[in-house]
Amino acid sequence: MAKARDPDLAPAIRALISAQGMLEVHVTPNARHCALSLPPPGDPPVLTIRTTATPQDGKANQEVIRLVAAALGIAKGGVVLARGATARRKLLKVLQ
Repeated sequence: MAKARDPDLAPAIRALISAQGMLEVHVTPNARHCALSLPPPGDPPVLTIRTTATPQDGKANQEVIRLVAAALGIAKGGVVLARGATARRKLLKVLQ
């Protein structure tokens, strides 16, 4: 697991983004700490995100967007939730 501000993480996350700018993530809310995990080689290209935020009122979704944007070094507005607002498996659109 890596911290969101790990500079080596950005290229690896960018490699998971599809040609259409979509990034699939699996979210675990209410975790002890926030962390991003890359998929093992050979597994589907899904980024695993652990967040301390609760899934109430969209707080976990906001935190997921913030973590991904920070890891990529872009503004929060550059990451949009495309699908999965209430699911653990989400699809993010990376605009930048």
